[in-house]
Amino acid sequence: MRNPIYKEVKKKKRVLTSLYILLGIGSLFALVVVYVVLRLRKTKKNVSQADVSLVKGHERISYYELEQATEGFNESNLLGNGSFSMVYKGILKDGTLLAAKVFNVQLESAFKSCDTECKILRNLRHRNLTKVITSCSNLDFKALVLEYMPNGTLDKWLYTHNLFLNLLQRLDIMIDIASAMDYLHTGYSTPVVHCDLKPSNVLLDQEMSMDKME
Repeated sequence: MRNPIYKEVKKKKRVLTSLYILLGIGSLFALVVVYVVLRLRKTKKNVSQADVSLVKGHERISYYELEQATEGFNESNLLGNGSFSMVYKGILKDGTLLAAKVFNVQLESAFKSCDTECKILRNLRHRNLTKVITSCSNLDFKALVLEYMPNGTLDKWLYTHNLFLNLLQRLDIMIDIASAMDYLHTGYSTPVVHCDLKPSNVLLDQEMSMDKME
């Protein structure tokens, strides 16, 4: 039979271990809350200094210029595709990196999608929403020229084995997404519903903590 003193000591060790674990979790939670509050204050301050929707004052780009920039819409420059469009990486002669969102003009819904996006994006002012550089349009071609995000999509960083986001980066991304959604729902004159919020539509810039929502 074990010594009662041994049992008592063991019990105290378990209690102390449990307390240390709870204190550790509580401290971590408190640090996360403080970080989120400070980050939200910084975000609100930045949002009050709202960015303009255009990255540069480019005039409407020609089809030829866009074709040259994307190397003939080469598949090697394909960044992604959706139901109505395909997105290509490109570079203009002045060195501006871009993402060309080319709409499938054979689909009637693509025309509506393009017109809707143009109408909405040209009036939005938020640092976490993809900025429009310019557009390209003729009878059988429609494209939006968007700001290029060098670190790709959140989807890539979440589900690719050799890529990793640390805790602070994840928190920053969540806060930025929440800030952008709050602006779309309550900060714009007419509430905007995104309708397709998912990791593949969250774009990451060079800093990794400044996401852009497409």
